[in-house]
Amino acid sequence: MNKPTRTPLAQWQLDDAERLSAIYKKRVKESKDRGDDKVLNQTEVGERCGWNSPQSAFSQYANGKVALNLDALIRLSKALDFQPAEVSPTLADGVAISPDDKPAAPIEANSPEAPITSDSESDSEHDDNFSFIPQYTAKAAAGFGHENPHVESVTTLAFKREWLRAKGLNSKHLIAMSADGDSMWPTINDHDVLLLDTSKTEPADGQVFVLTSADKGTIVKRLIKTPLGGWIIRSDNDDCEDYADVMLARSEVNEHRIIGKVIWRGGDL
Repeated sequence: MNKPTRTPLAQWQLDDAERLSAIYKKRVKESKDRGDDKVLNQTEVGERCGWNSPQSAFSQYANGKVALNLDALIRLSKALDFQPAEVSPTLADGVAISPDDKPAAPIEANSPEAPITSDSESDSEHDDNFSFIPQYTAKAAAGFGHENPHVESVTTLAFKREWLRAKGLNSKHLIAMSADGDSMWPTINDHDVLLLDTSKTEPADGQVFVLTSADKGTIVKRLIKTPLGGWIIRSDNDDCEDYADVMLARSEVNEHRIIGKVIWRGGDL
């Protein structure tokens, strides 16, 4: 069965991919001109980035099949020796590489300040510049589903209020939880923290949601609308044959409750 076309990238994301491809081709030429024993290739770049499917991951970013995210941009900037803004001025706005070659935290008002965490009430939680979002022990499986019989809040994440306002978000509706598994890679990585808007409980074509059901538990997947009004639950990992599309007829949609729409992800480089 052919998969429906993935939601197209915005023009600025396609421009990012074109700039990344140009830098890669330049580095390949430099490798040839130096007479390297092994000429640079896509697999090597992906391996430098630490990706499980190195050639496929790089190819999807460079060909505009998958939108670059900040994590991937910084990894690639190190692997191919460029400044992040050379490829994506949008993602790189307010991001700097520190002298020890580790990514510094975003500093612009339109960037989330996370993870600034607190295990208990403190003076910092009254800072008017930040909203503090509860993070729960529940996990959303990027795989086969998680049961979360006992859930509690373990910490809070601080996000700039200006960033939330720019996104049209109300902090009262936001929660955070962790992803588990690789079926949503490269969009979401194993152990990433997911920020959910729990007011967004209606399915939307091409968007990523955390859902729960009696038989599958809690999962994080992309929803695709079918021509007949049903929905497809889809994994983003094209290389993994274990995560096939799940087709839902109209009558089955209500069996899956949407906990919230994923609006931000954060994780280790």
